[in-house]
Amino acid sequence: MKPGARLLGIAASDAAARSYLAGALVRADRIVDGFGVARCTVGGLDATESVLLLFDRLDREDCRLLLLSGVAPAWFNLYDLDRIHDAVDRPVLSVSFESSPGLEPALREHFSGNDLEERLRIYRNLPPRRAVDIGDNRLYVRAVGCSEKRAAEIARTVTHDSGIPEPIRVAQLAAGAVRAAAEADEHGAENGADFE
Repeated sequence: MKPGARLLGIAASDAAARSYLAGALVRADRIVDGFGVARCTVGGLDATESVLLLFDRLDREDCRLLLLSGVAPAWFNLYDLDRIHDAVDRPVLSVSFESSPGLEPALREHFSGNDLEERLRIYRNLPPRRAVDIGDNRLYVRAVGCSEKRAAEIARTVTHDSGIPEPIRVAQLAAGAVRAAAEADEHGAENGADFE
């Protein structure tokens, strides 16, 4: 991957009712080159639309691929990776950081009826997770739009000392800051404070 190749990392930070998504456009050589934000509903099914909105708002044709932190932000508000890939016409990788027996038992525990069926449909259509070892760290990667081998190469190229792919790491920091600012604004408005 060329040093100037731009990758969009997307991560979420949850508040009580909303989750704040941040996208960080980061070059392969670690230069941060842009940010985008969106929000989705905690426990809803609008995370996929929020990613697409964030991507459209960012309006960067030079973005080569998307790296999502996990597949179930905002309390099981699942990403539909195929739908995201089809809409952005770029490879989409989802990266998680812990081994897991899968989400289906948790989905069945917390949802029923149409809410459960829609989540199961999205979840069962996801590509399999593949372990990628990078030094002492192990990532779990799902890939749409590129081979598993290429996805592992990309993950290794953009993962450094933190053990988190750099575009996702920067997006996590931004998402946390956006959530904290939104909560401070809400708290200030409740108490009559004026934030400018």
